[in-house]
Amino acid sequence: MILVTGATGNVGAEVVQALASTGDAVTAMVRDPAKAVLPGGAHAIEGDLTAPQTLNFDGVRAVFLLPGYPGVAQAAAKAGVQHIVQLSGLSAATRDTSNAVTRYMVAAEDEVTDSGAAWTILRPCAFASNALRWLPQLRDGDEIRAPFPTVRTAALDPHDLGAVAATVLRADSHHGEILWPTGPVALTPAEQVAILAEVTGRALTCRGLTDDEARAQLLETTPVEYVDAFFDFYVAGVIDESVVRPTVEQVTGRPPQPFAMWAARHADAFR
Repeated sequence: MILVTGATGNVGAEVVQALASTGDAVTAMVRDPAKAVLPGGAHAIEGDLTAPQTLNFDGVRAVFLLPGYPGVAQAAAKAGVQHIVQLSGLSAATRDTSNAVTRYMVAAEDEVTDSGAAWTILRPCAFASNALRWLPQLRDGDEIRAPFPTVRTAALDPHDLGAVAATVLRADSHHGEILWPTGPVALTPAEQVAILAEVTGRALTCRGLTDDEARAQLLETTPVEYVDAFFDFYVAGVIDESVVRPTVEQVTGRPPQPFAMWAARHADAFR
């Protein structure tokens, strides 16, 4: 049996869907099974990742694990889980624990590699679904005010990340490997907005924010240590998410979907 943590979230839901669609026995770990909406063939169990000593891994062969939950990988390995696919992030490669985002990614990677179970680490680039952060602005008008306007990202559809994770889990493959899934094309925020305008029929425009404006906007919803982390990534240029890699096709046998396909599937939300 395969267990997916964060099973109703942005990535976890895609992993569950990809596994269930091919008939794999998949268990979705959620906080409240009664509220979980899952595809046919998947079943939910209750679990609190902040309390690893309470988690039930009976009969579980492999786990898809979110980062940021100390003790879970160790508990899984101790319970006999053979393979852990650990979600991480691009910045973990820097090993810079002064960066708040990198710090918890590195901690997650170190725990899983030291757990004793076989492991695979996924370091995806920025998600296409990050565009959903613009929805509050679009409720007020057609202008999107975007931080870091010159930064290109090879935006990855979470559907493709789910497919990569499901393939590795299903095949029990890529042990001891770090995989770097990306989308097929690197786009600026303005280019993403232009695609959203086309698929929605809205006259959307993008105004790039200065660094000062970006910091003020981000601080409205984000703790300062994470705002500093984003500036480290995108202003200081510590990471480069514009690099397009062949990982999705190498693992799944098909190329990654472009941002336009993700936008078309979610067009109603932006309309």
